[in-house]
Amino acid sequence: MKLVLAVIQDVDASALIRVLSTNAFEVTKLASTGGFLREGNTTLMIGVSDERLADLKWHVQQTCRARTRFVTPGMPRGEQNEGLVSDPVEVPVGGAVMFVMGVQEFVKI
Repeated sequence: MKLVLAVIQDVDASALIRVLSTNAFEVTKLASTGGFLREGNTTLMIGVSDERLADLKWHVQQTCRARTRFVTPGMPRGEQNEGLVSDPVEVPVGGAVMFVMGVQEFVKI
Protein backbone atom coordinates (compact mmCIF):
# COMPACT_ATOMS: atom_id res chain seq x y z
CA MET A 1 0.00 0.00 0.00
CA LYS A 2 1.22 3.49 -0.83
CA LEU A 3 0.25 7.00 0.23
CA VAL A 4 0.61 9.48 -2.62
CA LEU A 5 0.74 13.21 -2.01
CA ALA A 6 0.14 14.88 -5.36
CA VAL A 7 0.69 18.66 -5.51
CA ILE A 8 -1.13 20.10 -8.51
CA GLN A 9 -2.37 23.46 -9.76
CA ASP A 10 -5.83 24.53 -8.63
CA VAL A 11 -6.98 24.71 -12.26
CA ASP A 12 -6.37 20.94 -12.66
CA ALA A 13 -7.88 19.87 -9.32
CA SER A 14 -11.54 19.40 -10.26
CA ALA A 15 -10.79 17.45 -13.42
CA LEU A 16 -8.27 15.19 -11.68
CA ILE A 17 -10.56 14.48 -8.72
CA ARG A 18 -13.37 13.61 -11.14
CA VAL A 19 -11.13 11.24 -13.14
CA LEU A 20 -9.76 9.56 -10.02
CA SER A 21 -13.20 9.14 -8.45
CA THR A 22 -14.55 7.67 -11.69
CA ASN A 23 -11.70 5.14 -11.60
CA ALA A 24 -12.34 4.14 -7.96
CA PHE A 25 -9.47 6.02 -6.31
CA GLU A 26 -10.28 7.55 -2.95
CA VAL A 27 -8.98 11.12 -2.71
CA THR A 28 -8.71 13.68 0.08
CA LYS A 29 -8.23 17.28 -1.07
CA LEU A 30 -6.09 19.77 0.89
CA ALA A 31 -5.60 23.44 0.05
CA SER A 32 -1.94 24.45 -0.15
CA THR A 33 0.20 27.35 -1.31
CA GLY A 34 3.26 27.11 -3.52
CA GLY A 35 6.47 28.65 -2.29
CA PHE A 36 7.86 30.03 -5.56
CA LEU A 37 4.83 31.80 -7.04
CA ARG A 38 2.94 32.00 -3.74
CA GLU A 39 -0.22 30.88 -5.48
CA GLY A 40 -2.87 28.41 -4.44
CA ASN A 41 -2.24 24.77 -5.15
CA THR A 42 -4.13 21.64 -4.31
CA THR A 43 -2.54 18.72 -2.52
CA LEU A 44 -4.30 15.39 -2.92
CA MET A 45 -3.80 12.53 -0.48
CA ILE A 46 -4.44 9.24 -2.25
CA GLY A 47 -4.19 5.78 -0.78
CA VAL A 48 -3.41 3.23 -3.48
CA SER A 49 -2.41 -0.42 -3.69
CA ASP A 50 1.00 -1.20 -5.15
CA GLU A 51 -0.71 -2.82 -8.15
CA ARG A 52 -2.67 0.35 -9.03
CA LEU A 53 0.16 2.88 -8.57
CA ALA A 54 1.11 2.93 -12.27
CA ASP A 55 -2.56 3.48 -13.19
CA LEU A 56 -2.76 6.42 -10.76
CA LYS A 57 0.39 8.00 -12.21
CA TRP A 58 -1.01 7.64 -15.72
CA HIS A 59 -4.25 9.43 -14.79
CA VAL A 60 -2.33 12.27 -13.12
CA GLN A 61 -0.02 12.62 -16.12
CA GLN A 62 -2.96 12.72 -18.56
CA THR A 63 -4.92 15.29 -16.53
CA CYS A 64 -2.36 17.71 -15.08
CA ARG A 65 -0.73 19.78 -17.80
CA ALA A 66 2.48 21.76 -17.59
CA ARG A 67 2.19 25.39 -18.69
CA THR A 68 4.38 28.47 -18.77
CA ARG A 69 3.70 31.83 -17.16
CA PHE A 70 5.38 35.18 -17.15
CA VAL A 71 6.28 36.44 -13.68
CA THR A 72 8.14 39.48 -12.44
CA PRO A 73 10.76 38.10 -10.10
CA GLY A 74 11.72 41.29 -8.19
CA MET A 75 15.25 39.98 -7.60
CA PRO A 76 18.26 42.29 -7.05
CA ARG A 77 20.35 42.84 -10.19
CA GLY A 78 23.64 42.40 -8.43
CA GLU A 79 25.00 45.79 -7.34
CA GLN A 80 23.50 47.62 -4.38
CA ASN A 81 22.12 50.65 -6.19
CA GLU A 82 21.07 49.04 -9.45
CA GLY A 83 17.49 48.41 -8.36
CA LEU A 84 15.36 45.36 -8.99
CA VAL A 85 14.89 43.25 -12.09
CA SER A 86 11.44 44.09 -13.39
CA ASP A 87 11.40 42.30 -16.74
CA PRO A 88 8.94 39.39 -16.79
CA VAL A 89 10.52 35.95 -16.91
CA GLU A 90 8.82 32.90 -18.42
CA VAL A 91 8.70 30.02 -15.92
CA PRO A 92 7.22 26.52 -16.16
CA VAL A 93 4.20 25.85 -13.91
CA GLY A 94 1.69 23.08 -13.60
CA GLY A 95 2.04 19.40 -14.08
CA ALA A 96 2.21 17.52 -10.81
CA VAL A 97 4.70 16.71 -8.11
CA MET A 98 4.01 13.34 -6.52
CA PHE A 99 5.46 11.97 -3.30
CA VAL A 100 4.97 8.21 -3.01
CA MET A 101 5.40 6.77 0.48
CA GLY A 102 5.06 3.26 1.81
CA VAL A 103 2.23 2.73 4.29
CA GLN A 104 2.88 0.42 7.21
CA GLU A 105 -0.75 0.20 8.29
CA PHE A 106 -4.08 1.39 6.89
CA VAL A 107 -7.21 1.43 9.05
CA LYS A 108 -10.60 2.58 7.83
CA ILE A 109 -13.12 3.15 10.63
